[in-house]
Amino acid sequence: MNNTIELLSNHTSIRSFTDQPLTEEQRDAVFKAANQTSSFSLLQAVSIIRVSNPDLRKQVMKLSVNQPYIEKAAEFWIFCADFNRNHQIAPKVDLNYIEYLLIGSFDAGLMAQNALTAAESMGLGGVYIGGVRANIAELTEVLNLPKYVIPLVGLCIGYPAGEKPGLKPRLPQSMVMFDNQYQSLDEEKLEMYDQQMREYYQDRPVKAPFTVKKVKGWKDHIEDHLERSKLPFMLDYLNKQGFAKK
Repeated sequence: MNNTIELLSNHTSIRSFTDQPLTEEQRDAVFKAANQTSSFSLLQAVSIIRVSNPDLRKQVMKLSVNQPYIEKAAEFWIFCADFNRNHQIAPKVDLNYIEYLLIGSFDAGLMAQNALTAAESMGLGGVYIGGVRANIAELTEVLNLPKYVIPLVGLCIGYPAGEKPGLKPRLPQSMVMFDNQYQSLDEEKLEMYDQQMREYYQDRPVKAPFTVKKVKGWKDHIEDHLERSKLPFMLDYLNKQGFAKK
């Protein structure tokens, strides 16, 4: 196993940070690594909003389900799918097709992952914030995002405080990677994984930011989070920003 694979294989989300800031050199290194990410046909349809103003950071935190590490982290970046630049260059192209949303979303995800991997390679840690979409219209206004730009995910980056959390179990390879054709869900393997998750939560220390011990399996987790992840306003919002009309 080489150093890159070891780094990726030992990823855990960090939600507790020290007060130590990143240097300009560190910040630039993370950006340059992210900016070199693969881009669909070199459209480069991603922009990053670095939220450095403390008052704005607090406002963004409140709009993102009040997750306190947004304020605490040394850096908080919001990755946006951005076709506004492309639109200014080629204004005659109809961007209402959903394919552009897929391209921008995929590229933003890749870029965010590379940013976190670069940060982790320097001994930093981070956590993604999908909660930036919880009040996405208000956040769009606060960040002054124009048409054809949507905020997709936030990223906290900083120096981890305390011990690194244990690795959270992932689905086994046989449930995720299939040869040639998709395979139906294997209930026996699912039950085994469910038990792994119950044991993980049972053994996880109860400390901030986790104040409640969650002892449950993955099936319960999925049902709960699928319900909570419904954002009935999203399609209207995307249409107003110029996406997913066709």
